[in-house]
Amino acid sequence: MAEKFVGIQTQIYRNNLKSTFLLMGFPLLILAAVYAFFYFMLADQYGQRDVGIINDAFVSTIPGVLIAVGIWFGIAYLMHNRMISKAAGSRPLTRKENMRVYNLTENLCISKGMKMPKINIIEDQALNAFASGINESTYTVTLTRGIMEKLNDEELEGVIAHELMHIRNRDVRLLIVSIIFVGIFSFVAQILYRNMLYGSMMGRRRDKNQNNAMLIAMVIAFVAFLLSMVFRFAISRKREYMADSGAAEMTKNPRALASALRKISGNYQVRSVKSDDVAELFIENRPDKSSGLMAAITGLFATHPPIEKRIKFLEQF
Repeated sequence: MAEKFVGIQTQIYRNNLKSTFLLMGFPLLILAAVYAFFYFMLADQYGQRDVGIINDAFVSTIPGVLIAVGIWFGIAYLMHNRMISKAAGSRPLTRKENMRVYNLTENLCISKGMKMPKINIIEDQALNAFASGINESTYTVTLTRGIMEKLNDEELEGVIAHELMHIRNRDVRLLIVSIIFVGIFSFVAQILYRNMLYGSMMGRRRDKNQNNAMLIAMVIAFVAFLLSMVFRFAISRKREYMADSGAAEMTKNPRALASALRKISGNYQVRSVKSDDVAELFIENRPDKSSGLMAAITGLFATHPPIEKRIKFLEQF
């Protein structure tokens, strides 16, 4: 089934709208998880629940929950570029180090009236690249050493154009907002799991209520994490087709990007990147190859469409 594309302004509007919904939706999901915890915990020995008591307990925790979420989001929002650079193992690339990359990027930005983003480099021979940032002061295009050395000018221009389209479409802001909130559920679930595991290994004794509370909290956190991942996958996949399409229009050379993607597909795994969140930002990111049922599962949760389909689409321009 052919992908349906929309105009750039429509895409920007939709992504801005999605960002707004995410900013509201994730805190609501967090509050729903808190309410679910009280609902299952505050039951008597016969399984009966007093809705008034549950509501009172829930309402009393709302300010604390929202303050904690606000602090988490604020820190991540302000520090996201530094955190991403550290997770990716990247550093700033100076103009003197690589005039070629700067010239290609500047020419593309001038053609679309865009402000020049920062340029970072990952010292890795894999072929990959990603865009990041939330506003003009933080927008960054990061390239691996391998992609700069192994692609010709036209291919590299196509890759840079693809990343600039993610910036122009506001894809990067949308994805980073989703990463920040998904991280909350992941963090809580990991803390609860490690607490239970560490307590068992140390032989700590908990009463029945403590064990029930820990188990209920962990299950709820895990379910909330899965739901937040569904939100995230819903906004991740078609953005690659949109960026490919925009890059083809920007460079007037879709086959160059198709050629670049073909080279990238054979060597895209950046070993220095340990974070799955950062890996999702790359121009190509997919789980290890599998077959049968596992292939269907990994395909369902893939953040990128198959690169073969992207290449085929570009070659039809």
